[in-house]
Amino acid sequence: MPKNISWRKLVQKFKSLGFDGPHSGGRHLFMIKGGLKVRIPNPHGKDISRHLVVEILKQAGISHNDWDKV
Repeated sequence: MPKNISWRKLVQKFKSLGFDGPHSGGRHLFMIKGGLKVRIPNPHGKDISRHLVVEILKQAGISHNDWDKV
């Protein structure tokens, strides 16, 4: 199960998984890998809760094992 994570660490992990970004657009930033666009929360200085990380990973189709390996 993913843990709470800082915004910067979230972006670093997504980049190491092959995503490009973050890009701005609308209310939220997003990262892209191929045709997949995953919205990420805006940086507010607080850690991102593990529950939100789980939801983002579901959108991106990333397993917990792949996430923990990075």
